[in-house]
Amino acid sequence: MTDDKCIFCRIVRGDLPATIVHDDVGTMAFMDAMPQSNGHVLVIPKRHAETIFDVGADEAAQLIRLSHRVAHAIRASLQPDGLMLAQFNGRAAGQTVGHLHFHLIPRAFGSELKFHATAPAKAEDLAHTRDRIKAAFTA
Repeated sequence: MTDDKCIFCRIVRGDLPATIVHDDVGTMAFMDAMPQSNGHVLVIPKRHAETIFDVGADEAAQLIRLSHRVAHAIRASLQPDGLMLAQFNGRAAGQTVGHLHFHLIPRAFGSELKFHATAPAKAEDLAHTRDRIKAAFTA
């Protein structure tokens, strides 16, 4: 089930464009359109769930498994010094989109983290980075 007003649900339905890294039956990973660093990927459940409290343990495990696979692909393809995994639940915790999502944000020494959702990336830059990540993606 999706929510007609939710931006991530609109991406899942194909109503809005996204630079998709992975798409399967229950989950999706795509490039953050306003990345905090190069290679910033979002992992979401395809059905609408607002927070981690709205999914069962099996669905949460499915999201973590995909996040793990994407993290390995980011490390192999972009070779960051580190990788930040973030997940927020509710506005008080900093959640800005009301759809459960995990942020995978590559980090480099000496590079400041951009503010969230401030500057859109160029579509061609997102596609190039996505292609690099997908090439390193393993089953």
